[in-house]
Amino acid sequence: MASANNIAEIYGISIHNNETDWNDLVGQQQCPYLGRKCLKNRKSEAELTIGTCSVTYGRDKKDVIICPHRLLERRQIFIDCLHLLTSHEPGNELHVVAEVGIPGGNVDYFLVSTRDRKVKDFVAIELQTLDTTGTVWPFRQRFVSSKGIDAKQEDIDSTKPFGMNWKMTAKTILVQMHHKIETFEHINKHLVLVVQNHLLEYMAREFSFAHINDNARVGDSMHFHAYELSNNEGNFRLNLADRKSTDAEGISTCLGLETEARIELEEIIEKLEAKISDSTLMTV
Repeated sequence: MASANNIAEIYGISIHNNETDWNDLVGQQQCPYLGRKCLKNRKSEAELTIGTCSVTYGRDKKDVIICPHRLLERRQIFIDCLHLLTSHEPGNELHVVAEVGIPGGNVDYFLVSTRDRKVKDFVAIELQTLDTTGTVWPFRQRFVSSKGIDAKQEDIDSTKPFGMNWKMTAKTILVQMHHKIETFEHINKHLVLVVQNHLLEYMAREFSFAHINDNARVGDSMHFHAYELSNNEGNFRLNLADRKSTDAEGISTCLGLETEARIELEEIIEKLEAKISDSTLMTV
């Protein structure tokens, strides 16, 4: 029986969308979530981007997000963190600041509440999607070829499969969260891990999650926001499906690890204020 695996979206559009000008879409190579050219280039052909946001995978045909930028749809993930800005006040501006370094690595985004460009509160937000094994390129090329777009015959004929690296993805991100959460708990701030519901379900099944709060509590420093990719009249839409929370000790319990990485509040604020500008101002 032929594999049910396939790409599900390319450049933000479902492969089942019948109203798309595929030649124009593939030619432009634009990521609709970043508002620029897709960042995933082919190593062997740097001028080409992969453009695959999600795939259909497995016997149960799960639609699985494989690009973290796909989670930026409608910027909903930032709106869903507003309640964690406990010191935000009416009149403050909201900024989304990308790539801020702290002990343990960079944080993908900060949602920042400011007044006169001075930081009043912030929430740290990390994005994690499933890593693949193998390659999705032949599946992508077979699809574009079916739409009349030139593709190398060797790619079309390739039998190379792809898979999902569930275990490594889950363990790696939990270790990273453990390295960072003590920093934020120490300064009484929140860290949010944004994932797809399939990945959170795997984590809960394979790691020690019995102590994790199923009803997320604002008082907890570590939050999990899980989104599902629902089919909306032939296209996919990201919707918040589940929220959980815990603290630094809770993440340690998941992994049995310890960390001492901390950074003072003033250092994070200094880095955020250096990056805040008109271009980071949050708009919806």
